[in-house]
Amino acid sequence: MGFAPFEKKIWLSSPTMHGEELKYMKHAYDTNWMSTLGENLNQIEQMICEKVGCNCAVPLATGTSALHMAVKLADISHGDKVFCTDMTFGATVNPVVYEGGEPVFIDTERDTWNMDPNALEKAFGLYPDTKVVIAAHLYGVPAKIDELKAICDKNGAIFIEDAAESLGATYKGRQTGSFGTYNAISFNGNKIITGSAGGMLLTDDFHAADRVRKWSTQSRDVAPWYQHTEIGYNYRMSNVIAGVVRGQIPYLEEHIAQKKAIYERYKEGFQDLPIQMNPFDAENSEPNYWLSCLLIDRDAMCRQARSDNEAEFWEEPGKSCPTEILTKLARLNAEGRPIWKPMHLQPIYSQNAFVSLGEDVGADIFARGLCLPSDNKMSVAVQDKIIQIVKRCFD
Repeated sequence: MGFAPFEKKIWLSSPTMHGEELKYMKHAYDTNWMSTLGENLNQIEQMICEKVGCNCAVPLATGTSALHMAVKLADISHGDKVFCTDMTFGATVNPVVYEGGEPVFIDTERDTWNMDPNALEKAFGLYPDTKVVIAAHLYGVPAKIDELKAICDKNGAIFIEDAAESLGATYKGRQTGSFGTYNAISFNGNKIITGSAGGMLLTDDFHAADRVRKWSTQSRDVAPWYQHTEIGYNYRMSNVIAGVVRGQIPYLEEHIAQKKAIYERYKEGFQDLPIQMNPFDAENSEPNYWLSCLLIDRDAMCRQARSDNEAEFWEEPGKSCPTEILTKLARLNAEGRPIWKPMHLQPIYSQNAFVSLGEDVGADIFARGLCLPSDNKMSVAVQDKIIQIVKRCFD
């Protein structure tokens, strides 16, 4: 392509550390609180409650374990159907199966790439006994929360937010992770702030939070010996990991501003190409811009083919496709990713029900979209080169 490879790997989204993290980790070491109790844990519970605007934040080992606890709180049992975002990571859905539930996938809408309220309405018509809905906020963009919640309320269903990707994003001035009955956030290594691992269950229900605290520590009863009356889990976050999170939280807004600048530079740089950036409802929401993504116009797509684990493309003048762009970025030592492959296309869930309005929007976005390098330590010069690499794909 006429470009020299980047000397250092350009990551999709890697941790951005500041120094305070090490101070709080060392505090855990110096005070010998290395396990699942300690000042760091107490502090991040309070800090996240204040940041998000919820009563309770329970630190857990992962965002997935937080979602599992949310599903367990919703009292899902064997065979119960749960309506789930279709175009998402498997962690949104797998906890339903942990509890014996049956995910039903709701197609995507184009305005935000999130769960389609109209498809959700249709799903309740098909499966009226469903009592739980799990909606993800894809790539840090809030879903149409008011519409989704209104449908849940009308049908007596519990609304759970998978806010793993959207910490710091707002909908009508209110933080994601504060709208559902039970909600989950993630501090995985690639998230907007990180603990290297970790997550949290968020809720306004003090009793529910106490139940999760018990379940996540192997459901130990209050007794002078190890006694258990419920199944438990080893899901608690360590005080060391909490130290990393504690050092990261004050930088959330700074990271969001950096991610937004990356999104805007891509948008400006691609304005003459037959593509769109991942959309959001600018009137009602402010994303955290976790990942910048693009969607290629249909008539500008070159031919590509995908199997379950391989992809190929055929170059055409004036056209490109996700496989070509991702291949050429990778050759130059830059990391991009395909859009999340919809759950109803995953081999493990291919037999589950999928509710759409006829178009299969998620499959179309998966076919034409990709995630661009979005690391907030990326220089303007590096990003300009990535923009030029993408442009060259359309020559």
